[in-house]
Amino acid sequence: MYQTVEYKKNDFCITTDYQKIDFDAVCSLLWKSYWANTRKRDAIIKSLKNSLCFSLFYNDKQIGLVRVITDYTTFAYLCDIIIDEEYRHKGLGVWFLQCVFKHPELQNLRRWTLATKDAHEFYKKFGFENLSKPDSFMELFNG
Repeated sequence: MYQTVEYKKNDFCITTDYQKIDFDAVCSLLWKSYWANTRKRDAIIKSLKNSLCFSLFYNDKQIGLVRVITDYTTFAYLCDIIIDEEYRHKGLGVWFLQCVFKHPELQNLRRWTLATKDAHEFYKKFGFENLSKPDSFMELFNG
């Protein structure tokens, strides 16, 4: 449904090629996170299958993921944004999101959203702000 893109920087590569996802590596990364540490493997794989996924590789090792839930026209939700701890604080997160925002099919969307417990300052670099009208947003949370 979407155009596969690839970006390279030295020994790092970002790709949206679903066939290249290392499910074991992604599950391991997500199980170390605060938001997906109890997510079952089959749920992770199903969520990847139904999203636009950006995989970050160091040589042939998957070290990161950004999952985008989108209609490709008006809205995108960034989620499961993670980089292996060993590779953090090297500028990869900024490059990773710059590549996500450059994807040709994600241009001119009206709204991008994300949820974070502790990385507000990082996302502000990309123009994200707290909800301007939080009373307009609602959620149904099933645990």
